[in-house]
Amino acid sequence: MSSPVLTVMTAAVRKAARALQRDYGEIANLQVSQKGPGDYVTAADKRCDKILREELAKARPGYSFLTEETGSVPGTDPDHRFIIDPIDGTMNFMHSVPFFAITVALERKDELVAAITYNPITDEMYSAEKGGGAFVNNKRMRVAQRRDIHDTLVSYEIPHRGGKGLPLSRAEISVLQGRVVGIRGTGSAALSMAYVAAGRFDAMVCRNINSWDIAAGILLVKEAGGFVADPDGEKNPMETGNILATNADLLPQFKDALAMAREA
Repeated sequence: MSSPVLTVMTAAVRKAARALQRDYGEIANLQVSQKGPGDYVTAADKRCDKILREELAKARPGYSFLTEETGSVPGTDPDHRFIIDPIDGTMNFMHSVPFFAITVALERKDELVAAITYNPITDEMYSAEKGGGAFVNNKRMRVAQRRDIHDTLVSYEIPHRGGKGLPLSRAEISVLQGRVVGIRGTGSAALSMAYVAAGRFDAMVCRNINSWDIAAGILLVKEAGGFVADPDGEKNPMETGNILATNADLLPQFKDALAMAREA
């Protein structure tokens, strides 16, 4: 059974998803237009953000917000904060690629306690609560149990052209290509982390990412028995924007491989 707050979060996400599902169909039509879908996507982001904040605020008045679209919105309750990305994977959404998500996490006294990541096109709802496990459509998730980096399928979120840290990412991808079975760049950090939690990817690496992209995913992976770390040290990925998510056996192997790329 879900807790009251997770029920509230799920309902808000599903309501926002209905608008995105309609927008997704319109985006497909706009692809052939000369104007392009950029303005429409911006409107879709803002509309989804507005619905989420309104629905969550009705059920939990006073909670603060951190969202991609509106930034930090302080509330009267200093202990609780919702962290939201209304569309994680915007470029996929713009190109009618059905791999993007609404992602919402709840912090209590700076600790992640509840999380939702939802793909409105495939209707996969990933959810977790601290101490309660992680689930996809009410089915329990566990991270993959592979123990050797050479057997792994990895998600590496590739920076866009001109993105920060592009040379380092190229070096890391080069090193990993010599060690893993395959590398996938999905375009959605939130869904990639959900896939790690579900055991579909063995690991996920991303650099220079925002906290709203990974907050829910961090709890999903941890509650599925996985580990989340900064690939460069012991700092909090929510603060550094650099993240590695995998299982306990693979964590040191990936850290060693990524360190080799930094030293090259």
